[in-house]
Amino acid sequence: MYETLKGVQQEYVFSGALKTFQARKQQLLKLKDMLQNHESELLAAVNKDLNKQEAEAFMMELGTVHSEINHTLESLEEWMEPVKVKSPVTHTGSTSYVVNEAYGSVLIIAPWNYPIQLTFSPLVGALAAGNSAVIKPSELTPHTSSAIAGAVRSTFAQEIVAVVEGDAKTSEALLEQGFDYIFFTGSVAVGKIVMKHAAEHLTPHTLELGGKSPAIVAENAKLDLAAKRIAWGKFTNAGQTCIAPDYVMVHEDVYESFLKKLEKHTYNLFSKRTKEGTYTQIVNEKHFDRLAAYLDNGDTVLGGQHSKEHRLIAPTILKNVDWDAPIMKDEIFGPILPVFTYKSSTEVIVRVRSLPNPLALYVFSEEEQTQALYSEQLSFGGGCINDTIMHVANPHLPFGGKGPSGIGAYHGYESFRTFSHQKGMLKQTTSFDMPLRYKSGKMANKIIRSVFK
Repeated sequence: MYETLKGVQQEYVFSGALKTFQARKQQLLKLKDMLQNHESELLAAVNKDLNKQEAEAFMMELGTVHSEINHTLESLEEWMEPVKVKSPVTHTGSTSYVVNEAYGSVLIIAPWNYPIQLTFSPLVGALAAGNSAVIKPSELTPHTSSAIAGAVRSTFAQEIVAVVEGDAKTSEALLEQGFDYIFFTGSVAVGKIVMKHAAEHLTPHTLELGGKSPAIVAENAKLDLAAKRIAWGKFTNAGQTCIAPDYVMVHEDVYESFLKKLEKHTYNLFSKRTKEGTYTQIVNEKHFDRLAAYLDNGDTVLGGQHSKEHRLIAPTILKNVDWDAPIMKDEIFGPILPVFTYKSSTEVIVRVRSLPNPLALYVFSEEEQTQALYSEQLSFGGGCINDTIMHVANPHLPFGGKGPSGIGAYHGYESFRTFSHQKGMLKQTTSFDMPLRYKSGKMANKIIRSVFK
């Protein structure tokens, strides 16, 4: 079944139907119209699955995709143009250029934490590059998966965009088909499985994973603003964000002051929603149990309340956490935030480097020297200075991990590049023929050496 679907899509792409700017523009506009026409069903579905409220869900699910589409439509015609590059003197008479070519039928496997955004944002790049796509929404958000499937099937012909619903076995079956490109967003553990399948077919792929993303608060930071922005970036979506701050390191001179401000802003931003039952839920009981076990890994500054029945964990701040505690072994991916002290920048660098490369890093400081020290000396996918998570919403910035936090990048032009094969081309003149390459002997050897040196 899936082999046939892939074949139908490949045949459509290779027919040239999606070659032109107008054809790709039409598909992007259809996607935009689809999101508008099915907005109420999609928002209602994500509310059923995760208790996401309308304003937050629109901004962080649909709004970001609209921005991505708009930016792509503005720039796509330029991106599609062949890019002329230089030719060396040894290639006199030739013209060299790079052509972007669609891969064919691409597979997009989406996660559950932002099930709308992380399904359709990569699809924007796939369509912009002239591909067809099979998308596999997460089974952990079944209402959203169903809403996505209904919207896509009522909008796109299956040879352009198709949806396959199902569990992990369905994903495995799809991965066995040898798609022309694989784009996966999810956990490191599943990312390794995807990579193994890709290796079997030598399939190019992008992995958007995660990791323990630190926030570093220097002694010269604007503490109140830092606390507010860290609280928002961490506890939005109940901390179920791959680039959410996973822990905070605060200079010992301002630790107590920062902690009080973090407690204040977390309470002001989220306590009402927690009490009213409008705070985002943990996705399922398995994840709830994993997170609840972390609550006793330190001393509670704020929060700690939890309800398995409602899959709710209140935004929780922990102090006096041991670096070897279970909560520091893996990405938390929930509304629990350990806060540590540090004495020197060297200590910060050693600590962060002792963990796998994070997907994001956040530096709060008013000194450019401190900002540069951490952003240049530490390895991470991307990040912010004096803010959290907002870099992901800028379509002009590439977004992706490094090593354990991911392979490849997307958003804006990077999405177009990700889903395009860059084909290097050289066009040689027929007006004359350089005889040197055909020569041999001492004189030819001397000339060739002088040219290439």
